[in-house]
Amino acid sequence: MIGVQAFGSDGWEWFTEPAEWTLDDDGLTVHTDAGSDFWRTTHYGFIRDNGHILGRWTEGDFTLQATFAGQYTHQYDQAGIALRIDAENWVKTGIELVDGQYQQSVVVTRGVSDWSVVPVPDAANVTIRATRAGDTVTVYAGGTMLRLAYLPPAVPVHAGVMCASPDGPGYRVRFSAVSLG
Repeated sequence: MIGVQAFGSDGWEWFTEPAEWTLDDDGLTVHTDAGSDFWRTTHYGFIRDNGHILGRWTEGDFTLQATFAGQYTHQYDQAGIALRIDAENWVKTGIELVDGQYQQSVVVTRGVSDWSVVPVPDAANVTIRATRAGDTVTVYAGGTMLRLAYLPPAVPVHAGVMCASPDGPGYRVRFSAVSLG
């Protein structure tokens, strides 16, 4: 769906629209589709490019920030934010359930995906921020920098909130306080 009004502005659109989602004055609620994911080759040998992103196309320097809370239940259930140029160039970051533990996760993909995680004790109302400046994306959780990564400069980016359920039947996640500018 193109042209969704969300988070106080027009022009949001889905990359892989989930079967179930609702918008209200306070944010976005999504029930992720089973088998949704973003990953490219490394370690697992597969390519998946069907996770959910509600974003806006943005050029130049910007900051994307979102607060979210999920009811993560299955391995690799995930939510957060994403900056996607195309299937081979993207960054996703947020919370991911890995081996029963909440992990602050960042995946950077430039042809192949890499993944870094940091354990967190609680995944309620997490705030993630990514700032693009030139050829750099800096990812923050709260006030802590998690990652500094390359992202091709001067290329439009589909930037927005992201969620997926690679292994489970899907789960519910709520996004609030989303800003992009």
